[in-house]
Amino acid sequence: MQHFLDISGVEGSTLKSIISDAMAMKSGTMAHDTVLAGKTIAMIFEKPSTRTRVSFEVGISQLGATPLMLRGEETQMGRGETIADTARVLSRFVDAIMIRTSSHTILTELAEYATVPVINGLTDKTHPCQVMADTMTLAEKKAPGQDYTPFKVAWFGDGNNVAHSWIDAAAAFGFRLDLAVPPSFMPDQDVVTAAEAKGAQITITDDPAEAAHQADVMVTDTWSSMGIDKATNSGEPEAVLAPYQVDEALMAKASPDAIFMHCLPVYRGKEATAGVVDGPQSVIWDEAENRLHVQKAIMAWCLRGGDKA
Repeated sequence: MQHFLDISGVEGSTLKSIISDAMAMKSGTMAHDTVLAGKTIAMIFEKPSTRTRVSFEVGISQLGATPLMLRGEETQMGRGETIADTARVLSRFVDAIMIRTSSHTILTELAEYATVPVINGLTDKTHPCQVMADTMTLAEKKAPGQDYTPFKVAWFGDGNNVAHSWIDAAAAFGFRLDLAVPPSFMPDQDVVTAAEAKGAQITITDDPAEAAHQADVMVTDTWSSMGIDKATNSGEPEAVLAPYQVDEALMAKASPDAIFMHCLPVYRGKEATAGVVDGPQSVIWDEAENRLHVQKAIMAWCLRGGDKA
């Protein structure tokens, strides 16, 4: 049995193998419609979702398994049952559990007591499935051999859960990562320190132009991620984050063939301009589709017991 809780918890070579499987599933060169035949996978949503709900449910079906949707308010966990007891009970009924929750502690406790694989669909700390899809998109567009070391990724805005998973990915895949963030939106220093201890090349700045310089990938996220306002003592969040908007002028500072990513939902005119979001360098729709494929490969890996993907 193998959980998928964070990118930092899986070897880089295994992550690359998962991405290779995802690309093969996407292209149709790997038959996978019976990979999880006869399995049932529970999906717990404490937070509403579009992409996570649809991509997991469709992916589970495409693998030949049965998806079981559980909203937080529909479970005893939402009415006082312990996480440990929920994990023990669900493990008797299903073959794996995906959870999307506001609390990373809930995820780790669920994994501690479950006897089936647990997959992180999103927490307040990390969003590993999203960044695996992003890295798959980078492979498709620029690194077909999955050598990521020549590339610079630049992140703009909130040092949030998605940023944390990009930091984990910098250590796992070897690309350089520059984050342009306001002081009141800094990423968790423990996440940065752990990645740097594994050799990650990470630069944190408050200058968007510095981060954008010669970047191969330009990435941002919604300014209202997770519903958390870290700027309560620094004025309105939009005023603090406005200088970090990815617009055409900022894109021009990146490499001429740079690509633009956003995990969605996107708010044009806020974290990025419509010209960038809908422009020729944007790969956001490929990125969104790749959630489906990479999550299929993750689920298959987990239910194979964590052996080579």
